[in-house]
Amino acid sequence: MMKKYLPLFLCFLLSNIYAQDIDVFQQFYGRYSYTAIGNTLNPAENNPNTFCQILPQSTANLNMSADQTVLAAYLYWAGSGLGDTEVSLNGDPVVADDTLNVVYQQGSITLDYFSCFKDVTDVIQMTGNGDYTLSDLDISDTLASNPYHCAFRTNFAGWAIIVVYEEDTLPLNQVSIYHGLEIINRNVPEINITIDNLNVLDNDGAKIGFLAWEGDNTLNYGESLVFNGNVLENLPLNPGDNAFNGTNTFMGSNTSYNMDLDVYDIENYITVGDTSATIQLTTGGIDGNGVFQADLIIINNIVTVLNSQLPDATVVINDLSVSCDNRDVWIDYTIFNVNSTEVLPANTPIAFYADGVLVGTASTIDDILIGEQESNNIVLNIPTNIPNDFTLTIVADDIGNGTGIVQETDEGNNSVTQQISLLLNPPIGDLPTLELCDEGNNQATFDLTSIESQLSNVAVSVQYFNSENEAELLINEIETPSEYVNSINPETIYIRVNYPDCFQIGSFNLNIINCLSDTISSTNGISPNGDGTNDTLVIPGVTDVFENHVIKIFNRYGTLIFEGGYNHPWSGKANRGINHTGSLLPVSTYYYIIDLNDDNYSEPLVGWVYLNY
Repeated sequence: MMKKYLPLFLCFLLSNIYAQDIDVFQQFYGRYSYTAIGNTLNPAENNPNTFCQILPQSTANLNMSADQTVLAAYLYWAGSGLGDTEVSLNGDPVVADDTLNVVYQQGSITLDYFSCFKDVTDVIQMTGNGDYTLSDLDISDTLASNPYHCAFRTNFAGWAIIVVYEEDTLPLNQVSIYHGLEIINRNVPEINITIDNLNVLDNDGAKIGFLAWEGDNTLNYGESLVFNGNVLENLPLNPGDNAFNGTNTFMGSNTSYNMDLDVYDIENYITVGDTSATIQLTTGGIDGNGVFQADLIIINNIVTVLNSQLPDATVVINDLSVSCDNRDVWIDYTIFNVNSTEVLPANTPIAFYADGVLVGTASTIDDILIGEQESNNIVLNIPTNIPNDFTLTIVADDIGNGTGIVQETDEGNNSVTQQISLLLNPPIGDLPTLELCDEGNNQATFDLTSIESQLSNVAVSVQYFNSENEAELLINEIETPSEYVNSINPETIYIRVNYPDCFQIGSFNLNIINCLSDTISSTNGISPNGDGTNDTLVIPGVTDVFENHVIKIFNRYGTLIFEGGYNHPWSGKANRGINHTGSLLPVSTYYYIIDLNDDNYSEPLVGWVYLNY
């Protein structure tokens, strides 16, 4: 089955959604780990205390070593109610990227809780170590409008920052951040959370962290945190029967009232090769008076750190092109090995699909180092059974049937797709010859645009040229194609048929034919005096059209005095007979016989002409 592209970064636009399953949010591969800071805004634990207000601000200190570089940082804040999406961090306003909600229902009473999220990577990278203060988190309207929050002692607020960092001395790890908002309480005393997209190469140093809200130290009835069937505990802060008890493992604090920011070792509870894990949370039990008691616990964030040394093949399309009336597609692509902890080996296969049909294969040439890439290109010939408009899919690590041969950190991000439209238009085909009667000297006036009736109506425009090269280069276009006079006979005209995204080049011929009019117009006279007018005998439509004609001139006595043709017209001189001297003949009336020498016209033409000076 073909692997599908699933981006690692999943944005949750979840405002006012009641309960959001914990799911993968972001994964990092390299010499990475994480830390966390945060603090409660509760002045004390809200059970058994009876206060009904929160602090205006609280502070936590970030203290990373000099060899740790911040890679990413995410701020979470939470509390009772539907949400305060605008707070301040070190006095600067922060607006939530996402807001998640859960609800607790007891009879007719509804209690809402929220968590907001903001990517604060730039802030942490710029500020670095020091105190961070969160303020302007206000849930006073919620506590005033719904007194049951305080009456049921579920009034809380707090914040945390998850910081992913790089450190050269660390092993190659997979750091996975999962978030959502899930709740357990007396109505739902147990939930099971499955975290996927794991890749365990070595369980040494494996750990898991939790961000949870509203856990009470005094309500540990039936409470457990179980990972892959093993009860987690982190003594002395987090005993196995009271995991959510207002503690902060990173600070060694047990006064994070109604907020838990804890981390556990899991190297003995996870196995090399595991790709998922199951977390079970429970609450609820009978107290010493025989009364059922249960804590209300809200899970917001889970982070795992696992040793992982694998490549991760991803692909992008840099460029592609299609040619006019061609089923070839040229593709420039790049294979990346970015979210990886190992070299992507040479000869990693690459498959190319058109609408799910394999149309080409390739492979990487060299080993691709961690964080590096390799570019290449390929020409695919798309079979005729594939539509002109299709979806191109490129899959890295695919032998051509959806099967990969390289184990990767993420098997779901190997492909990229793009819509392709082939530039195939109706063929021009063979165009008919345009034929006109000779208007004289092998020329006629053609309407070239009449050929357009033979073309498909999808053409945007048609242009006319005297050569194929000019049509290709779009130069020296025939400006008035409706009144075109040919220059040679026959002549080839080239057309450029323009479509919305393409063009085609075609051609057709112009041909001049000899036609004899039913009414021959003659000058009936010549005056060879050198003034440029009527110096030679021209019978329009005859002597200037029938190039092979032979004309014979006779005097009034019937004596042949001249014989000529198209290139030798009569200019009033004799070239035949005993008196032929080459001098001008006397003024008189002369007679002609013209043999057209054309298979379509067998009868000669006869007439007279008057010679004068």
